Amino acid sequence: MQARYICLNGKFLLSTENTLLHNNRAFCYGDALFETIHCLGTEPQFFERHWTRLLHGMKLLKMEAGSDFIQETIRYSVEKLLNKNRIFKGARIRFMIFRDHGGLYTPEKNSVSWLMESSVLEHERYELNTKGMVVGIYDGVYKPANKLSNLKTTNALIYILAGLYCKENDLDECFVLNQYSRIAECISSNVFLVVEDEIVTPALSEGCIAGVMRQIVIDTASSKDYKLSERAISGKDLIKAEEIFITNAIQGIRWVVAYKDRRYFNFIARRLISSLNEMAFST
Repeated sequence: MQARYICLNGKFLLSTENTLLHNNRAFCYGDALFETIHCLGTEPQFFERHWTRLLHGMKLLKMEAGSDFIQETIRYSVEKLLNKNRIFKGARIRFMIFRDHGGLYTPEKNSVSWLMESSVLEHERYELNTKGMVVGIYDGVYKPANKLSNLKTTNALIYILAGLYCKENDLDECFVLNQYSRIAECISSNVFLVVEDEIVTPALSEGCIAGVMRQIVIDTASSKDYKLSERAISGKDLIKAEEIFITNAIQGIRWVVAYKDRRYFNFIARRLISSLNEMAFST
């Protein structure tokens, strides 16, 4: 397989080259944030929202970027990386920012570096899954609900364990619970339910990632005059729901067909993904 290019601090290198030191803080301490961005051609989708979320996380973690770390420069790097890797249809960009090495738990400095990589997607646009997903609940470890819970960091141990649980139990996905035994999110997605003609999703205070696609779906549903609320969701809500769908920036919306003996529809999920594609790709 031909080596692809990556981008490290604005420099384009082959992925086979040694790029990171053994004392990299993302590796040693999970001291890093990342964004996954859907692209069509060389155009990143919803880039402004990803950028805003990244800056918020950096501020919270006291990361300090240099003067050349600006939105226009990073966006240009996305386009150039996709061109160099000759990816001109559906693409996934993973953009990671990490504190520069030095120190143990307490950093010696707050300056940052960044790394960008790309991969090809199966579909150019967002497509609703033909076969509904079968889901369960992972309760082996609970996710704490605090101000760090909304960040997209490289600390992914709870999601790894949840993924192993899915594999062991032949599930497509599973819900992750917060410390109150309420549903926070899925392994790589936010959660939406349709209960009595109302779309509901866990509030950010419940410990879920502040997903870019989560907010886009909230905004889209609101603009279509759907009744929507952000609140606590329990296991009982899963039984009462008529629909369940999950969202992330790469796959858009995916619908759930089964949880235990309960079966679900996908009427609203279909309407929302149609609106999503119209918004993202109409130009």
